[in-house]
Amino acid sequence: MRKHKDIRDYIRTIPDFPHEGILFRDVTTLFADTRGFRMAIDQMLLPYAGMRIDKVVGLEARGFILGGAIAHQLSVGFVPVRKTGKLPGPVLSQSYQLEYGEAVVEIHDDAIAAGETILVVDDLLATGGTAEAGIRLIERLGGEIVGCTFIIDLPELGGRKRLEGLGMDVHALCAFEGA
Repeated sequence: MRKHKDIRDYIRTIPDFPHEGILFRDVTTLFADTRGFRMAIDQMLLPYAGMRIDKVVGLEARGFILGGAIAHQLSVGFVPVRKTGKLPGPVLSQSYQLEYGEAVVEIHDDAIAAGETILVVDDLLATGGTAEAGIRLIERLGGEIVGCTFIIDLPELGGRKRLEGLGMDVHALCAFEGA
């Protein structure tokens, strides 16, 4: 009898990438598998079934892949939150702290209308810094976030607690211990 695969079975772990001591959780193997990718999209949407969602916001870069597929599934628009300097039109910027330094993400200043309901999507929730910056941008535009959905949560890094502390509904398909 064949065992039913779960999301974790599609995720490859690569030791010592990008630095020694890091266990990199690679979702490209999940994306490459028809059943795994479909399962991830369906499961990421499940907690929000029946809710009004006007747009999906994907966080750079793997959030674009997931967010685009989820937006298509919902028949709604997709909005990218990108690293600074990548969007061509007028933007709002939000800085956030990295382990060593600072980064900036941006969103087009007309991407979300006040009152639109938004689902935030990314592949991995670690410290929550990028997600929080994206949330701040959405809120500055007047968007109302219905939830944040991820494939992987790294609970030891505190991202879920950080986002829940902002009042966000957070959903992840699986968790891995360690960084």
